[in-house]
Amino acid sequence: MAFENLTQKLSDVFQRLRGKGRLSEADVKEAMKEIKMALLEADVNFKVVKSFVASVTERAVGADVMESLTPAQMIVKIVNEELTSLMGGGDSKLSVSPAPPTVVMLVGLQGAGKTTNGAKLAGLMKKQGKRPLLAACDIYRPAAIQQLEVVGSQLGLPVFQMGQSDPVEIAQAAVEHAKRHGNDIVFLDTAGRLHVDEALMNELRAVKAAVQPTEILLVVDAMIGQDAVTAAKAFDDALDLDGVMLTKLDGDARGGAALSIRAVTGKPIKFAGTGEKLDQIEVFHPDRMASRILGMGDVLSLIEKAEQNLDAKKAAEQLERLRKNRFTLTDFYDQLIQLKSMGSMEEIMSMLPGMGGKKLDLSMDAGGFAKIEAIIQSMTPEERDNPALLNSSRKKRIAAGSGTQVVDVNRLLKQFDMIQQLTRQFSNPKKSKGLFSRFKGMGLPF
Repeated sequence: MAFENLTQKLSDVFQRLRGKGRLSEADVKEAMKEIKMALLEADVNFKVVKSFVASVTERAVGADVMESLTPAQMIVKIVNEELTSLMGGGDSKLSVSPAPPTVVMLVGLQGAGKTTNGAKLAGLMKKQGKRPLLAACDIYRPAAIQQLEVVGSQLGLPVFQMGQSDPVEIAQAAVEHAKRHGNDIVFLDTAGRLHVDEALMNELRAVKAAVQPTEILLVVDAMIGQDAVTAAKAFDDALDLDGVMLTKLDGDARGGAALSIRAVTGKPIKFAGTGEKLDQIEVFHPDRMASRILGMGDVLSLIEKAEQNLDAKKAAEQLERLRKNRFTLTDFYDQLIQLKSMGSMEEIMSMLPGMGGKKLDLSMDAGGFAKIEAIIQSMTPEERDNPALLNSSRKKRIAAGSGTQVVDVNRLLKQFDMIQQLTRQFSNPKKSKGLFSRFKGMGLPF
């Protein structure tokens, strides 16, 4: 996940500060030096880092912090607030035209995921009650039109295309089509290039002049680091962007683009692509992202994921079985299926306060689930209800029956035990410090 290394390094800095009790100005400046290096290693723009560290240092050496009983916590609070401000402060939504349709012009370089993520965004708007139309304005990239039609079909969205016609004429015709057919928002999937060039910008300017889009949204790949910021600056200079969508935040991106784009261009990050699935897109919340970077979790986003993906009734039944110590391996498998629908286990764990950096040895890919399913289905009902029955000979039989090894069976049993411990922790109001009560009504399966 993006920011993983940054989160770990910042956590190490804050841990050392907590161990000091009261802080001197020298302690704060040493910590700021380490934070500066951590941000630079995360590929944050140098000028942005310099300004950020200066702002944090100025606030951190103030009397309110130095005389505080918990100065380390105050510094964490300051860093959190400054990170939030760096990424825009508050949420930024798509502008809506008072006279439908709202026209959203999607721009960006090739390879940023513009077509797929534009469709994801249209799918998100559909869930919110809109009637989106996708328009294929990229006439250059091979199979671009076909790709848009495929993802549009998967999301149940109409796609307007005119083959290899003039992009400006396609955009104009798409808007007229939307007016006639009651589509209240149009997403123009425009052409990209491997690099910014004048021919691309002239075409995009012509499309903008022809349809007067309500919103121009730049789609950028978070994994290209400072190149994403450079691209954002070039597109903004040419088109006057309204916002940015970051893609591939689920990858091993260092995260510098998310922390630099707003400061360099002044344009807000509005959405983030968080995975390859067509529902893995979310509104970008600067305050929640800052909390996740600092290892403080993101409970609100986790609750939203739970509301969207989980069977609350089934989860409540399983939770009751857990409380009565009747939680079985069959229940465990059902929970894994529900958790898979929410994303990777690492992503879920990163949203839990204090759990950032902690990992379960649990494969969440299709092969891993197939292996778990095979192992559980090779058990007798009695063994699923009471894993304590699984001695050496039974494990060998199960491994043979599922096409796995005994080590795989043991690993599954260990994971089952870890999940039980985690769920019991969150079902204990005293240990969870009230957090459980927030999850209880959401059907979260642990």
